[in-house]
Amino acid sequence: MLKPQLNELGKLAKDKHNENKKYFDKLKKKAPKNLDYVMQDLHDVEFKKTDCLECANCCKTTGPLFTSADIERISKHFRQKPQQFIDQYLRIDEDKDYVLKSVPCTFLESDNKCFIYDVRPKACREFPHTDRKKFQQISDLTLKNVEICPAAYNIVEKMKEKIVL
Repeated sequence: MLKPQLNELGKLAKDKHNENKKYFDKLKKKAPKNLDYVMQDLHDVEFKKTDCLECANCCKTTGPLFTSADIERISKHFRQKPQQFIDQYLRIDEDKDYVLKSVPCTFLESDNKCFIYDVRPKACREFPHTDRKKFQQISDLTLKNVEICPAAYNIVEKMKEKIVL
């Protein structure tokens, strides 16, 4: 399968949205027992050939949620008090979560590297969440991520080939 070009990804994901939604609805009702193993395998295969530094679309177009542990860890890295970090970089969104004040991510450098990579938020470390346990429980998130991440798009397409519902 060819990797979708970033400029085509939004259209491809939109074209597949209804198909993917129906697929995930079925998956929620009757997930195969080996789903987590299949997803881990698909994730590993895709990320052996995917270099996130070539893309960084997730960092350019969306921002992660920051947990209290993330805020503690990152503020310590900056030698700031947590409240200083919050005041400088974060806001509270409509779901009452801490998120970045703006995108692209404040910590994204011009070479697509992350300035705080070693202490980055949990949401960033786990993105695009395609190797998550109980994968069927995050289908809404996955539907959004295939619009942002070419690797997530490819993983979902391979998943539909491998797990026929």
